[in-house]
Amino acid sequence: MSLREVSPLTIPLAILAHQIFRRYETYRIYVHVCLLLAPPALVAAHVSSSRRASALLYTFANALISYLAALVTSVIVYRLSPFHPLARYPGPVWRRVSMFGPAAVAASGNRHRAFAEMHRKYGDVVRTGPNELSIADASFVVPIMGPSGLPKGPNHVGASMSDTKMSMVGLRDTAYHLQRRRPWNRGLGQSALKEYEPLVAERVRQLVQRLQGQSGSVDLGIWLKYFGYDFICDVAFGGGSELLRDGDKNNVWSIIEEGMVVCAVMHSLPWLGIYLGTIPGATGPMEAFQANGRKLARERLERGSKTRDLYHYLCNEDLPGDWAPPPLQELADDGTLAVVAGSDTASLTLTSVFYCLLTHPDAYRRLQEEVDKFYLAGEPALETKHHREMHYLQAVINEALRLYPPIPLGSQRQVPHHAAAVVLGSVVLPAGTSVYLPPWVLQRDPRNFTFPDEFWPDRWLIASGHLRYEDARLPSGSSVAKAEAGLPEFVHNEVAFTPFSAGPMNCPGKGLAMVEMRTVVVALLRGFRFKFKLEDGWDSAVFEEEFKDYFTAARPRLPVVLESRGQA
Repeated sequence: MSLREVSPLTIPLAILAHQIFRRYETYRIYVHVCLLLAPPALVAAHVSSSRRASALLYTFANALISYLAALVTSVIVYRLSPFHPLARYPGPVWRRVSMFGPAAVAASGNRHRAFAEMHRKYGDVVRTGPNELSIADASFVVPIMGPSGLPKGPNHVGASMSDTKMSMVGLRDTAYHLQRRRPWNRGLGQSALKEYEPLVAERVRQLVQRLQGQSGSVDLGIWLKYFGYDFICDVAFGGGSELLRDGDKNNVWSIIEEGMVVCAVMHSLPWLGIYLGTIPGATGPMEAFQANGRKLARERLERGSKTRDLYHYLCNEDLPGDWAPPPLQELADDGTLAVVAGSDTASLTLTSVFYCLLTHPDAYRRLQEEVDKFYLAGEPALETKHHREMHYLQAVINEALRLYPPIPLGSQRQVPHHAAAVVLGSVVLPAGTSVYLPPWVLQRDPRNFTFPDEFWPDRWLIASGHLRYEDARLPSGSSVAKAEAGLPEFVHNEVAFTPFSAGPMNCPGKGLAMVEMRTVVVALLRGFRFKFKLEDGWDSAVFEEEFKDYFTAARPRLPVVLESRGQA
């Protein structure tokens, strides 16, 4: 039968299916197949006057075309209509229709810039997808991400290619997330960090030695990547990597970086990640990326515990009594999280720290003076005992994190589909709404920080009471020139500073990352008789242009030359 003849039946069924899809979020493929194919099949069987296979197939094809066309039309019309629960919020029309467009932006690595541009154009609350908002108001950080905040969003479903098997960071059940997080808290707590300090020192010493052996221009970011990966393998798995010694012969970092690009796309299209996960090799880079982390975890579990590494805690080996380890699948899934969260984000921030220092010679000199003050000639630069007294060091790291957060869009949250709408002042978040509070936007907002686009470590000294605003050296830049007639009001809203997320589901590795970054910076500025300078002719503006957002940020090239600094 023709399209016209089957349409009176397929159109109502398509509208009904849309309501089911809209109300009940499911990633079960068999449910999708039933909702997409069963109605047109039933229509074809009901209206076909012939039992011949060819006639039935022809009628089914027409019913399927009519049904899918009606379903797509129903979805688009509803999403653009004033009846959609997010209709009141402004945003680009094409983002209201589908997540395919946002996925394409994610593939380009420019999500953070796209979000910043949308907020400049539309305001603090922007509809960035059919059922997604981005909020650039720091007053929402605690209500959305605090102790009584929202659970995680669905983006990690696509990246994990599963809604049931994923690492701790993506778990959407808050109670289960916090349960899985407990051994991470123990393994990354203060007592555990003291145990990891010798591992940091040994890897930093190796990094210094390898850099000393280089000549000419060096891409510092590559060496920091090697260091970060070796170090997290030591901490998490008791070893297993020697990139600093041997180089990246197995293309580990290519696997990670290519996998993160695919992950970013799947974050926008979680259901597609589920679908592709059923086809071996369909998401090659992402599968290889996940397999790498799981392989390291399984090898560590097979070796058993030789040191008190992170998996010593994840396996509950630190607990008294007869505690059983978690299921093998959980431990394997968390291996990928350990690799990315432990190596990629910290080494990226170190790259940003040195970029900021090398493009701001005065800050480089002041930090060098602080390092030399606390680490006198002959004193080991790998000791951590002075770190908490080095306020300018911490200010430099914080400022690099503010300008270049390693996860530019931050942690996605969602109002559960079965929950009531969440009302936060004049903002209503209906059930099923995903929400971002993007650090890239919040941390560069003049309402939160004075001179928001400038690298100005002094802001952290002023905020902590270690420096008077009147005595601070203002940053150089066009935004400062406008303030020459007098000091602008000092604004410093640390609630908006969320590079490690916020609340009970924030990054458990913050303490480890800080120990790692402080030790590396001190060692490279003090540990050998060289200073860094940027390669002649390199355009430093390229760094920010090439700073990409693939959930974690992709680091640009940072070419440096080592010069003698005299007696160390």
